[in-house]
Amino acid sequence: MNASAQQQRSVVAQEAAHFGNLATDWWDPKGSSAMLHKLNPPRLRHIRATIDAHWGSDPDALKPLAGRRAADVGCGAGLLAEPLARMGAVVTGIDAAPENVAVAKLHAEKQGLAIDYRAGGVEALAGETFDLVTSMEVIEHVADPSAFVAALADLLAPGGIMILSTPNRTPLSKLALITVGEGLGMVPKGTHDWQKFLTPDELAALVEVAGLRVIERKGLSFSPAVGFHLSDNLALDYFLTAVR
Repeated sequence: MNASAQQQRSVVAQEAAHFGNLATDWWDPKGSSAMLHKLNPPRLRHIRATIDAHWGSDPDALKPLAGRRAADVGCGAGLLAEPLARMGAVVTGIDAAPENVAVAKLHAEKQGLAIDYRAGGVEALAGETFDLVTSMEVIEHVADPSAFVAALADLLAPGGIMILSTPNRTPLSKLALITVGEGLGMVPKGTHDWQKFLTPDELAALVEVAGLRVIERKGLSFSPAVGFHLSDNLALDYFLTAVR
C-alpha cells in the first residue's frame, strides 16, 4: 500500500463524495447543512465547559485554548474549526472531501483566521500530537470505527482531551434523523445509515481499547421549545469525552 492509500484507510469514498457535494452550501444556515448550524451552539457550549473544567481556565476568558494545538477530524467546511481558532487554538482541520477543505480555506481566509486545513483521513496526521482532538458526527461514516478511534487516540498529547459526538443507535435516532430528518428533507437523503450508529457503550469500549479513559458522557437532545440542547439523555445523540 502506498503512502497516499495509507492516509486514506479510514475514508469511505462514497461518504466523502456525499459530503463533498454539499461543500458549497455548508456555510448557509438555511441550506443542506442547516442541522449542523443548529447543533453547533450546544456543541460549543459543551466543548467550552469541558476545556474549562479540564484545564482550569477562566469561563470568561476569550481565548481559553491559547498556546494549545487542536485537531478537528472530519472538519467539513470548518463550522467547529473556526470557533476553536477564535478560542486561541492553533487548529488543524482535516476532511476526506477535498471540496470541503477548499470551502473551509476560503471561508477562514475571509474571516482572517489562520487554520491548517488538509484533505485526507485521520491517518494523514500520524506522528503529530494535539492537546484537543475533536471528531463530531464522523465515526458513523468511517470504514473501520475501531481503527479510526485508535488513530484519534494516537494524536492525543499527554494531558489532552478527546471529544467525540455521534448519534446513538436507538429507535428515537432512527425516527428523528432518518424517518423525519431525511424524509422531510431537513437532512440530505443518504446522510445516515442507522446500522452504523454506535451506542455509548460501544464507543466507550473502542476508546478504552485505544488506551484512553472515558471521563464523561453527555447527551444532545431536541425539543420544539428550545431546539438542540445539552442533557443527560443520550438516546438521540451524545458526546463522549476521554483522556489518556
